[in-house]
Amino acid sequence: MTLTFTTHGDSKDPTFNQLLGINDSGKIAGYFGSGLTNHPNQGYTVTAPYNQGEFVNENFPGSVQTQVTGINNVDRTVGFWADANGDNFGFVDHDGKFTNVVDPNAPKSAPGTPSVQQLLGVNDHDIAVGFYTDANGNNHGFTYNINSGSFAAVNIAGSSSVTATAINNAGHIAGFVQNGANDEGFLVENGKVDLLKGPKGAVSVQALGVNNEDQVVGSFTDAKGNTHGFLYNEESKNYTTIDDPNANGMTVVNGLNDKGQLVGFYLDHAGNTDGMLVHVSGSSHS
Repeated sequence: MTLTFTTHGDSKDPTFNQLLGINDSGKIAGYFGSGLTNHPNQGYTVTAPYNQGEFVNENFPGSVQTQVTGINNVDRTVGFWADANGDNFGFVDHDGKFTNVVDPNAPKSAPGTPSVQQLLGVNDHDIAVGFYTDANGNNHGFTYNINSGSFAAVNIAGSSSVTATAINNAGHIAGFVQNGANDEGFLVENGKVDLLKGPKGAVSVQALGVNNEDQVVGSFTDAKGNTHGFLYNEESKNYTTIDDPNANGMTVVNGLNDKGQLVGFYLDHAGNTDGMLVHVSGSSHS
């Protein structure tokens, strides 16, 4: 297996870009801006060859901040936006028509604490996944049917905090649960839960993307506190660790398609967060 890395980002902010989702045509969802004061998240999509002219702004109307987190092959993007109070809400965008997404099962947040609801992934059947955070700080995963507007809980037995991050066309869901101070990834296939503990040496694992071959991507931290990306093959149960050659202690793989392309971001030696595209060759995709 050969990994080829390239760096991409909207030049409106050369200091902070994250690439979060990619579809089979190579269209990428992401955002720029760290989210700090005077540095808000601003969403976008971008198509190959990923030059500045291919970046298209995508921000929820009236939002203070927007992240575009997921994209499918039938012209849907999903993500979340924040208002002036810092409250988060999910959204779906179809050709510039935005729909606000709020799970009615979500309780009110604790006083003085912003509410958190986010959509993180979407498949070609218009089923999205995400989570909300309760007053105790626990996450609750859910699926959202874009066409019917209905929600269904994603529960992992024995876990009080569940974050659903991605879903493929078979309805298999990736995400992570909190296990003490650390996270553990998961892949749910037709009710069967496969917990993902990461490669040897992994301390905390987050599964962040899944494709139609049940390949999973995400990140893990090691004993030294460094963060690495990974690609997991469900069939072989093998992990491939992914570190951008320009990274300084942090690489995260957030999404993948069925064509051997992965997206994410890394921290460079100047302290900037850079968008990352990885092409996987020498596999079934090449």
